[in-house]
Amino acid sequence: PLYLPATVAMPRPTDVPVFYGAVSLYLRHRFAALRRLPRAWFAPLDRWSVLRIAARFAGTTSARGLEDLTLSMLRGREGRQADELARLCDWLRGLPPDERPGAILLSNALLAGLASELKAAVGCPVLCWLQDEHVWFDAMAPDLRAAVVKVLAAESRAIDRFVAASGYYAEAMSQMIGLPPERIAVVYPGLDPGGYRLTDVNRRPRTIGFLSRLAPAEGFDRFVAAYLMLRREPRFADVRLAATGGPPVERGFLKRQARRLSEAGAGAQAEISVSRFTEDRAGFLSELTLLSVPGGATPEAFGYYAIEAMAAGVPVVLPRQGAFPEIAAAAGCGILADDARPATLARAWAALLDDPVRLRHESEQGRRAAETVFAHASTANALARVLMQAGATGVDADPRGPISVAGWSLRSSTSR
Repeated sequence: PLYLPATVAMPRPTDVPVFYGAVSLYLRHRFAALRRLPRAWFAPLDRWSVLRIAARFAGTTSARGLEDLTLSMLRGREGRQADELARLCDWLRGLPPDERPGAILLSNALLAGLASELKAAVGCPVLCWLQDEHVWFDAMAPDLRAAVVKVLAAESRAIDRFVAASGYYAEAMSQMIGLPPERIAVVYPGLDPGGYRLTDVNRRPRTIGFLSRLAPAEGFDRFVAAYLMLRREPRFADVRLAATGGPPVERGFLKRQARRLSEAGAGAQAEISVSRFTEDRAGFLSELTLLSVPGGATPEAFGYYAIEAMAAGVPVVLPRQGAFPEIAAAAGCGILADDARPATLARAWAALLDDPVRLRHESEQGRRAAETVFAHASTANALARVLMQAGATGVDADPRGPISVAGWSLRSSTSR
């Protein structure tokens, strides 16, 4: 693993060391004197217990103020983390021949500076996911953002193939860093539908859910406003609100939303929980009648919560932006609102809640999509094909098997 555990609950890998441990990485970058100390002195900071504590605060980290660290990482062996990159390459070279990778897949483009050295160390293709890097870039000061994008564009030449989470995001990143369309494949994220419990869309009271970071950037305040508008109609007075997700950076934001609900007489019908996002997401989804996330000014790369809701048979109402139109097209379901304004969302929710036949269809079709288009098997087969095209060894794909995305081009990215 790099930086931090993927989740706070992630168990420590048994046979793989931690590289680029987030705590020691930050301290050694920030304080020049520490970089002159032996690397072994920082080993205690790479202990899993320390990194799990740091992972609790990862969601509140902003790129503003970390632009120099981002640039340093992108510069690879020319950056301040060159010794850590060398340590990673040495470990890969030391693997037994039958354990060496046939391909390396970087988790995001902020790691592109590692590509050339990793390729030289192992002699295999290096691919890179594209998924929500813009969130990091957009938080930077404009001049430093431009510098980071310029370095990323240069380092991207060492990447054999990029893999975007959606056609929308492939096009966005193609334009941002000047990537030719043929260098980007699209593979939708997948899930195990067996890990989700089906909801009952006829259950009363009805519940409208929100599953994303509980922050203005994800539109949670607009979600609350839309809910309060909906409740003005007497036939929806019993509808409940349920929301879970990571905490916002802005202090006091959630308290303000809770106060708005209480002042409108809806406090007892609203559940806002940070913990259920990591501890009971499947249970949370199984209690919903529909799910809706307004999103922010810049759409995200995919919207994993949409297919999680489908896996639980929960109909989704989403704004017609970003990857949502192509997710709805691939799934054969999903209600697309014209925009993410509270009044527009409230009308879309009301129309769906008033139509039990449509509600049932959305639930059943969403589950079918989760079992086919967005299942792990489809994603794995699509990714295997991309890896084979890039020259990876030890990879096999079923040419007749399901795939999550058959192909993409700038001209057809929204018509798949």
